[in-house]
Amino acid sequence: MNTITLPLTNVRCMRCVNKIRDAISLLPAIQLIDINTEQLTVSTESPLPSLFDTITALGYQVGYHYQLPISGLSCGRCVAKIEQALNERHDIAHFNITKQLADVSGSISKQALTDLIIGLGYQVVTSQIQYHYNFTLTGLSCGKCVAKLTTALTQDNIDIITIDKNNLSVTTSLTADDIITIVTTTGYQATLNTGDQAPDVTNNPIAPEPEPEPEPIIASQGTATQLLLSGLTCASCVASVEKAIKAVEGVDSVNVNLAERTALIYGQASLQAVITAIENAGYGAEQSEDDQTRRIRQQQQNQQTFKTHIRNATVSLALGVPLMAWGIFGGSMVIDSTTSQISWGVIGLITLALLVTAGKDFYINSWKAFLHHRATMDTLVALGTGAAWLFSMAVVIAPDLFPLAARHVYFEASAMIIGLITIGHALEARARSRTSKALERLIDLQPQTAIVVENGQETEQPLSAVVAGMTLRLKPGAKVAVDGSVIDGNSYLDESMLTGEPLAVHKKIGDHVRAGTINQQGSLLFKAEHIGTDTMLARIIQLVRQAQSSKPALARLADTISSIFVPSVMIIAILTAMAWFYFGPQPASVYMLVAATTVLIIACPCALGLATPMSVTVGVGRAAELGILIKDAEAMQQAAGIDTVVLDKTGTLTEGKPQVVDYKIYNTLTREQLVQLAASLEQSSEHPLANAIVQSAQQQQLDLYPHSDFMTYSGLGVSGTVDQQQLLLGNAKFMNQNKIKITHAETDFDFIANQGATPVYLAQNGLLAGIIGISDPLRKDSFSAVKRMQKMGLNVVMLTGDSIKTAQVIAAKLGITDVVADVLPDGKAAQITLLQQQGKRVAMVGDGINDAPALALAEVGIAMGSGTDVAIESAQFTLMRHSLHGVADALELSKATLRNIKENLFGAFIYNTLGIPIAAGVLFPLTGTLLSPVIAGAAMALSSITVVSNANRLRLFKPSQQHQEK
Repeated sequence: MNTITLPLTNVRCMRCVNKIRDAISLLPAIQLIDINTEQLTVSTESPLPSLFDTITALGYQVGYHYQLPISGLSCGRCVAKIEQALNERHDIAHFNITKQLADVSGSISKQALTDLIIGLGYQVVTSQIQYHYNFTLTGLSCGKCVAKLTTALTQDNIDIITIDKNNLSVTTSLTADDIITIVTTTGYQATLNTGDQAPDVTNNPIAPEPEPEPEPIIASQGTATQLLLSGLTCASCVASVEKAIKAVEGVDSVNVNLAERTALIYGQASLQAVITAIENAGYGAEQSEDDQTRRIRQQQQNQQTFKTHIRNATVSLALGVPLMAWGIFGGSMVIDSTTSQISWGVIGLITLALLVTAGKDFYINSWKAFLHHRATMDTLVALGTGAAWLFSMAVVIAPDLFPLAARHVYFEASAMIIGLITIGHALEARARSRTSKALERLIDLQPQTAIVVENGQETEQPLSAVVAGMTLRLKPGAKVAVDGSVIDGNSYLDESMLTGEPLAVHKKIGDHVRAGTINQQGSLLFKAEHIGTDTMLARIIQLVRQAQSSKPALARLADTISSIFVPSVMIIAILTAMAWFYFGPQPASVYMLVAATTVLIIACPCALGLATPMSVTVGVGRAAELGILIKDAEAMQQAAGIDTVVLDKTGTLTEGKPQVVDYKIYNTLTREQLVQLAASLEQSSEHPLANAIVQSAQQQQLDLYPHSDFMTYSGLGVSGTVDQQQLLLGNAKFMNQNKIKITHAETDFDFIANQGATPVYLAQNGLLAGIIGISDPLRKDSFSAVKRMQKMGLNVVMLTGDSIKTAQVIAAKLGITDVVADVLPDGKAAQITLLQQQGKRVAMVGDGINDAPALALAEVGIAMGSGTDVAIESAQFTLMRHSLHGVADALELSKATLRNIKENLFGAFIYNTLGIPIAAGVLFPLTGTLLSPVIAGAAMALSSITVVSNANRLRLFKPSQQHQEK
């Protein structure tokens, strides 16, 4: 059998890993050796297609995919010759060969594939002329669709310029039909825009208008339905509900949150079928239609639950406290006469009334659990209190059956246990209601009405009546109702609740406004663009909710233990009872009852079940308050172990707004003519450096000439004809490839680079005409943020496609010693892999399309909020404020959350590990006494309250001091 290791793409969590593992286990002749989120290793005798098809059908990508331009094929026989050679190899899964292109997927390396084609007598074209195409896309509905198509287009000979749900712009050596084929194969449709046929892109001499600052984009997270649950008491209930929901046809995955009593369900299952399955399992469920309804219903449930628990606890303690005081202060609790028999019989009946009223939920829930062949925390409480009451009533009814020393009654234990555990539930419910305060505050940001302007008349209408395209009025002090663009007026808006940025943001005509932000002074007219669930605020709320319902890998340990916890405790209680009955001192029946009851009461699966979800819920909510959006809890666990942070330069460390800052001329051109020629050539390019040159020409009010024969060379430069002159614009490598002499300009090149600018050569008719220096200023807080990360013990790496000299200057200003420069657009992911091979745990920070593969490959991807949809979809963290301090905040909060989870789990484990043996009587030989069931009940309630309170400490988390640069 052959052992092969294949990379995996879009596998972001252990749930994805488990889906792939389960699918592979069904394949014959394939043995899985190892798998994680980045790669899998299998041993197989069969060809690869079945493995590739199985994983692809799950929505993931596996192995390598190459599209190599080839030449030398003159007929169908040539194509068949290559196909036959590929068919004979076991390391190739799929291929499609034409006379111009080899499209191959498998475990084969690119070099091996190239050698195979060359060995057959054909050529692999390594340098191709690049053409620019613009396409209109259809069929894409969300960020995942964009990410899926981006992955399909991420090839050596395709350079994506822009991509969203409606448009695609690329430079490539392929034909437009080849690109359309790739899009169609991925499941979508593409139409080439008229006038975009290669090689001429356009002869339009009008320079593009400067675009406004891009809006932060939060990618859609797919179809998810939330249900409000009732009847859950511990982790065993969570496991039962998840099992019931997963059994429903159409459910892809489910996360049940014990802290919020909610279930987040992914897939296309019938909602009624899911609710029926939950009810059949013994619990209640109702749909959460929208955020406002959900919140009102949850508040009603919490208030009702709290009031019920307080009432039941008050009644129970009103009976239990006097009875306990009677015993403590010398009153007899032994049946030694007819009078005591009658009086304690009356108390027994009163206690029974208490059990069937204040304690009825324990017994009803335990009976439901019994009918469904499971055991929960309610089972332990019902068994413990029921055993104490039954023993006591047996002593009252037939005292002669017991020796005199064993005629003790424990009615006060049943009442006190019910009272203490119920008041513990009440305090826990009150503390739980505080865990989602961050999400509640986000929901509160959404106003319920908007002022609509129609025909010059302003009317206040409910938010449900607002549709896209309407003109809305925003008055001073009001909240923005929907996302839109300003069409009149200017003002300052407080966006702190969305971005975490305390400073108000100036808004003028053309700027975007976001739902939930607050207008401070001026009046604005804006056009509604995104409404309802399409607003950024709604998508943020959905993202936060999904993250709060997710589980980190650490939670699997607690889930595993919780699933067997209650049955194990019941077995321990039985063994304890047997040990005391057969080997304990007299009266053995009393010791047996006390020990077994105390074991049942002191065990607390609730603390185990709450340990992780409470911390995750609070941690994710606190992150949202700081302007950090987290996709899932597992990302937080990964982020807590990061030791290396890789920072993209352009748009991350820098402002992303390059400007022309210097010129060097080597012929008779003036500075204006140099810029005019360069801008005329670059006017159709989408590259940030090209935009800087065009903007420089616009600022100098220079007319731009038409151009022709425009071609792009990925990672090198551009060429074309302007005013009957052949122009080349690009880096030194591009000049050398075209035999342009630049040695006499090296001093000027170094001078510009040493200022931190990027030198770009312009050649005119085969001779060097000049150098244009383009600088992208550093963000104001980049220096302090880098220093802060270094103080945290993180190794900071700068990754850029810029020249090594320019990169070193920028790095020196920031105090970064580890620099990787001259990286081509498709080489960033390889650098991440290289760091990981060195044993580093990497967080990648970026904002561009070419950052997406690196963001997906790193242990943690952190996208700047104003970045592209694809970058954000590929990342696990999104920073709503464009500050690198958000990276440090995210990593610090992740460590604090993971530490809090560990504290909760440690406390829950230690409590049960020590409490159960003590309850069983291991200290009896030393102390001569057994732990009282009443104390056990108090300890059980206290353990849950402790876990909840500790998790809520995260609400007070504050990032370390941020030293702003002066």
